[in-house]
Amino acid sequence: MKQGLMGLRRPAAAAAGLGLALLAVLFALIVVSASTGTTRIPFLEAAAVLLGGGDEAQRMIIFNLRLPRTLAAVLVGSALAVSGALMQGVFRNPLASPDLMGVSGGASVLVVGFLTVTASRYSIHLLPFIAVCGAFGAAAMIYALAWKRGVGTFRLLLIGVGVSTAASALTTFLLISGPAYMASQVLNWLTGTLYGTSKEYVWTLLPWAAVFIPAAWAMSRHLNVLALGDATAVGLGSAVNRTRLLLLFFSVALAGASVGIAGNVSFVGLIAPHMARSLVGNNHARMIPISALLGALLLVLADLAGRTLFSPYDLPAGIFTAAFGAPFFFYLLYKRKGR
Repeated sequence: MKQGLMGLRRPAAAAAGLGLALLAVLFALIVVSASTGTTRIPFLEAAAVLLGGGDEAQRMIIFNLRLPRTLAAVLVGSALAVSGALMQGVFRNPLASPDLMGVSGGASVLVVGFLTVTASRYSIHLLPFIAVCGAFGAAAMIYALAWKRGVGTFRLLLIGVGVSTAASALTTFLLISGPAYMASQVLNWLTGTLYGTSKEYVWTLLPWAAVFIPAAWAMSRHLNVLALGDATAVGLGSAVNRTRLLLLFFSVALAGASVGIAGNVSFVGLIAPHMARSLVGNNHARMIPISALLGALLLVLADLAGRTLFSPYDLPAGIFTAAFGAPFFFYLLYKRKGR
C-alpha cells in the first residue's frame, strides 16, 4: 500500500518528459524501419519522406510497402500493452496478461476456425470482430471457473494457463484438419507476425485502438481506486463489479482485435506494463500511456529484428517477443517466490 501511494505521488512533469522521450525514440525507430529493406534508403532521406519530402520512388516504397507494417506494429504493441496494464490493475496481479490468461488463445481458436471453414474467403475487416468474440468467450470461461466467493489472483492465473493450453491444443487440431495449403500461412500468423501487412490492416485496427486506449486512460482513476482493495474501493463509492467488468471489456477488446491482425504476439502485454510501472509508478493515469509507448517500441523492435537479423528470411516478431518475455516471466515468478 505504501509503495502504491508513493507511486501515485511521482511528479507528472517527469512522466510527461519520459513520454516525449519515448515518442522521439519511437519516431526514430519508425524511420529506421522505413529505411531498412532490400532497397536501402538513407536514414535522413527516409525521415524526409515521412515528413512530406523525398522523391516519388522513395515515397512509394515507404508509404505502400514499409510504413503500413510498422504502423501496424505500433498499434498492436500499444493495444496489447494497455490490455495487459488493465488486466494487471483489475486483478491486482502482476502476472496477468492477455496471452498468459488465455484471452489471446481464445481469439486464436475462433480466427483459425473461421479461416479453416471459409478457406480464406473473407474480408480482413471481419478478423478483429471474430477474434474479439473468441477473446470474450475465453475471458467469460476463465472468470466463471475462477469465481469462488470472489476471484483469487493465483487461482485466476492457473485457470487462465489451463484455458490457454486447451486453446492451443484446439487450434492445432483445427490447423491439422483444415486445408493443407493454408497450414503454413496460418501457422506463421499464429506465431505472431506482421509480414504482408497492408494499409487495409492498419485502417482495420485503428478504430479499435483509437476508441479503447483513450477509454482505458479515461478510467485510470478507477484503476487507482481498485488497487487499494475492494473494501476500500467500495468505501470510496466505487461500483467495483461494474467497473471491473467495464475495464475487462476494454482489455479483451484490445487484445482480441490485435490477435485478429497480428496473431498471437506473446508477452508484450506482460512486459510493457511492468517497465512502465518501474518508470512512472503505480498511477494508471501515467502508467497507461507509457505502457502504450513501450509496447509499441517493443513490437517495432521485434519486427525490425525479424526482418534484419536473419535476412533474407523474414521471421515472425512473436519469436523475438517470446525469446525476451519467457525469461522475464520466470524472473517475475522468482521475485514473487515466498510472498
